[in-house]
Amino acid sequence: MERGFVDTIIQQDGIAVVTFSHPAHNALPARLLEQLSDQIGGAGENPDVSVIVLQSAGDGTYCAGAYFDELLSIRDEHAGTAFFSGFANVINAMRKSPKLIVGRVQGKAVGGGVGLIATCDYCFATEKAAVKLSEISISIGPFVIAPAVERKAGVAAFTELALNPGKFFDTQWAVRHGLIQEVFPTTGTMDDGIRVFCKQLLGANPEALTAFKRTLWRGTDHWDRLLYEQAAVSGRLAISNETRQLLRAFKSK
Repeated sequence: MERGFVDTIIQQDGIAVVTFSHPAHNALPARLLEQLSDQIGGAGENPDVSVIVLQSAGDGTYCAGAYFDELLSIRDEHAGTAFFSGFANVINAMRKSPKLIVGRVQGKAVGGGVGLIATCDYCFATEKAAVKLSEISISIGPFVIAPAVERKAGVAAFTELALNPGKFFDTQWAVRHGLIQEVFPTTGTMDDGIRVFCKQLLGANPEALTAFKRTLWRGTDHWDRLLYEQAAVSGRLAISNETRQLLRAFKSK
């Protein structure tokens, strides 16, 4: 179950499609987090790219968040901080990218997957999509992704998500709180909508789009420090006996 990949395809029209995949419901181990941040960063700096589409593989779960097997392998606070810093790296790569990032969400998102959705500049989803922050239920907390979710959905919505760790919130909730912008009945109609949306961006002035991206993310420069401070909190909590027992219980279900 440790296999997985991140792949970037740059289309002739200037759209870079970044796809991540993992057999454990598109969970994100450290190796994939590193590849994801590197490839998003590379696509952003590529002069042939005008817009980035971020998606996961398959028709099921969009992203199950942190890879539980890897969390269970963490033995000390340093290793825990390093693991959660992988999510910080991805969020910061998305934030700093000079290209707009369009999210494609075909199913449920948990934990770090919700963080990816919140960090996209514009997000499409199917009616099957739903979001859940389960971290409190394993005695950790959604600390690294908190700034991204708060920025998009607001503190009240983030609190509602985080303090209901066993509940999936549907697409309509996500739309009302700004995490998702457009919803479609099927992946096919969603992909059509993404093509139309990206096509209009391709006709825009690239300099204007980059300036707009900077405007969207104004006031977040401190995330270069903040997200890693938050990763240290998660890293410390991840090695507690309570968290490890809860992770094992989740895995055995």
